[in-house]
Amino acid sequence: MTKLSININKIATLRNARGGTLPDPISCTIDIQKFGAEGITVHPRPDERHIRYNDVYHLKPIVTTEFNIEGYPTDDFLTLVMEVKPTQVTLVPDLPDVLTSNAGWDTAKNQIFLKDIVARLKEHYIRVSLFIDPDKSMIQFAKETGADRIELYTEAYASTFFNDPELAIKPYLEAAIFANEIGIGINAGHDLNLQNLRYFKKMIPDLLEVSIGHAFVSDSLYYGFERTVGMYLKELKE
Repeated sequence: MTKLSININKIATLRNARGGTLPDPISCTIDIQKFGAEGITVHPRPDERHIRYNDVYHLKPIVTTEFNIEGYPTDDFLTLVMEVKPTQVTLVPDLPDVLTSNAGWDTAKNQIFLKDIVARLKEHYIRVSLFIDPDKSMIQFAKETGADRIELYTEAYASTFFNDPELAIKPYLEAAIFANEIGIGINAGHDLNLQNLRYFKKMIPDLLEVSIGHAFVSDSLYYGFERTVGMYLKELKE
């Protein structure tokens, strides 16, 4: 069973664009969960251009499903997640000025750094996932950090899918098989949508969770939250 985690960053981006309180990420989170989402994801960045650190604290008692907080492990980020204690922290290698996540960790080069961060998070009983390209060596080194899961960065899959689905999925399938062999869990996210999600889910063995944000919010403009959650769940469950 693959869980659907909704990234609500873009809801906060809309709020921040006007400078007021609408749309309210808290109310939206309550509704998204009520309509069947199995997790909530946020990615607070240092400039707080979408989800703010204060939002994360307010979301903590509201999230009744799995709470996944993504981010680069700065001191401020680590303080936040150790206080909030979400279900999962997904570590990403984003620099502060990056528009959106655009690469996975080099888990070989950053092995010592990541081992320390993973150990600190697990002391607080937080599940740890590392944002990773579909590369077996990077997955092997991710396992050696002590991380519980990887999140496969799926932008390359999404960009190739319409032209050649088999070519698009090939490195992800190989990566997933290897991850299963060495015993590290598999999440996935980035540019997954209603057009490419079902095939990805069908082809990737033991996919535990997908995180969907931009596409979900875009689709919700047409269909509304309730219908859109249902549409994504349908893609995962059928």
